[in-house]
Amino acid sequence: MLNMPHPARATIVDVARAAGVSRQTVSNAINSPERVSPDTLSRVLQVVEELNYRPSSAARTLRHQRAGAVGTELNAVTGTPSEVALPFLTALTLAAPGHACHMVPFASREAFPMLSGYQDMVRRRLVDAFVLTDTHPADPRPDWLEQAGIPYASFGRIYDDSSRVWWADVDGSAGTSAAVAHLAETGFRTVGFLGWPAGSAVGDDRRLGWLAGVEQHGLALGPEAAAPQSLSQAISAAERLLDGLAVGDAVVCASDVLALGVQQAALARGWRPGRDIGITGFDGSATAQLHDISTLVQPLDEIAEHLLTVVHDQLAGAPAPTQGALFLPTLTVGASTVTTSMKGTP
Repeated sequence: MLNMPHPARATIVDVARAAGVSRQTVSNAINSPERVSPDTLSRVLQVVEELNYRPSSAARTLRHQRAGAVGTELNAVTGTPSEVALPFLTALTLAAPGHACHMVPFASREAFPMLSGYQDMVRRRLVDAFVLTDTHPADPRPDWLEQAGIPYASFGRIYDDSSRVWWADVDGSAGTSAAVAHLAETGFRTVGFLGWPAGSAVGDDRRLGWLAGVEQHGLALGPEAAAPQSLSQAISAAERLLDGLAVGDAVVCASDVLALGVQQAALARGWRPGRDIGITGFDGSATAQLHDISTLVQPLDEIAEHLLTVVHDQLAGAPAPTQGALFLPTLTVGASTVTTSMKGTP
């Protein structure tokens, strides 16, 4: 087999010569286009395209002392399991190339995210910034990151300081209120609630949406109960909750796992989900899909895009956003809620 010569790769010198500008002007056109006049910028970028010039990513990394990576913690060893953690990581990973970076996940053994993993990633210069998840009151990470001058964005509100706007979250209250509206439209007149124990900022927000929705639509306020994100405990709580409800009532749940608990408890007493009892979950997880439960789907792709844009803007020195971003979930209807015309059919 003949060894065919490879075509020479265009260099920055080739671009500068063809465009009739200096090497520095070419560099500015690629890395700091605001420093170049519009006519010159257009000419240089046209030559870049014609010569198929591609700057060395290694050289750019050395020049800017950046890793080209964003870290995110997988709090998967202990703590409350999250059904959206893996789908969200997937969304971040798919979105990252569009923001000139890649994702570097890491994990810790802490029940709540702490600082050790972040400090290690920074010390080893593995990442330029972070996307936080599982934010909670008294979270130490925002303070530390800001004091260290490390950009970040958060999936979840930064509860201790409303002036911090580098976050995106799902509007849980609007979501559960929409779930109540759906149940009202399908003929349910009494709506209870199964949430997490009091003190969960996310769970409390979702509970408020249930209360507001019941009042807005003139429904009867059903009983409420709470359970952690555990199927066995959700079933036990649901059994007690259903004792205060009757055929034709409904339950709004703070998560899909809790909704599955209600579904299992209802089936155990001979109630048919969707016909005898309405059930809605939250998160749009595989659990809801497998068990055909109506659920509020979080727009994870949009959230990932927003957070990586916020991080990219910080790295570029752009102004901070004026406020955090709330995204609305959308209801996907399953067999656990049906129209009134279907009730009573065999």
